[in-house]
Amino acid sequence: MARYVVEFIGTFFLVATVGFTVIEPGAGALAPVAIGSVLMVMIYAGGHISGGHYNPAVTLAVWMRGRCDTADVPGYMVSQCMGTVVAAFAVLFMKAPAEVTAASPDVVRALLAEFLFTFALCYVVLNVATAKATEGNSYFGLAIGFTVLVGAFAVGGVSGGAFNPAVAVGITLMGLSKLSNIWIFLAANFAGGAVAAFVFRAIHPDDIAQQSRQMSEEKLIRMTLHSKVGR
Repeated sequence: MARYVVEFIGTFFLVATVGFTVIEPGAGALAPVAIGSVLMVMIYAGGHISGGHYNPAVTLAVWMRGRCDTADVPGYMVSQCMGTVVAAFAVLFMKAPAEVTAASPDVVRALLAEFLFTFALCYVVLNVATAKATEGNSYFGLAIGFTVLVGAFAVGGVSGGAFNPAVAVGITLMGLSKLSNIWIFLAANFAGGAVAAFVFRAIHPDDIAQQSRQMSEEKLIRMTLHSKVGR
């Protein structure tokens, strides 16, 4: 349960920061700095408990990489969505009666932008937070937060810069994006996360092999214990 609470809190503050800094009066051109920064600090705050996903696409990538139990995936995603909904309504309440205009991105360009930078985000997460060679580093939160910051500056004007299905739901609820466009984010973000996991597995075969051995050993231990208890 602690993991799900952490995912709720982190996603809440990420989505809330998006709304507070983008909806006028907001942070203007500095909004990406605030968004990348809040993601960074929330990862440092909760990474040791839940992994600090705060993003269903990241959860998908980490699960495909083999570092998230299948049983935890629904709980993570539900917690992230709940944090998103609460954040969206908090922003709307505190920003009222601000006028919000929904963006109308070009579909093809938005799909490509969201796919590329969600891939980049998940690729960075897997390499700095799950790879054997970077185990125990202290820069993982900074690297992940800066990836979102760079993506927001680079293609925020093209797609809105969500790179996260939970953020996509949030900006839709807040009126920053049309409901009819939410499929763009969901399709591109989940595809980016999945491809990042495939790429990670391809370039880190030793990590995957080691994990498979560990899982086999743990399964054997559980089976042995179960056999002894049965006697």
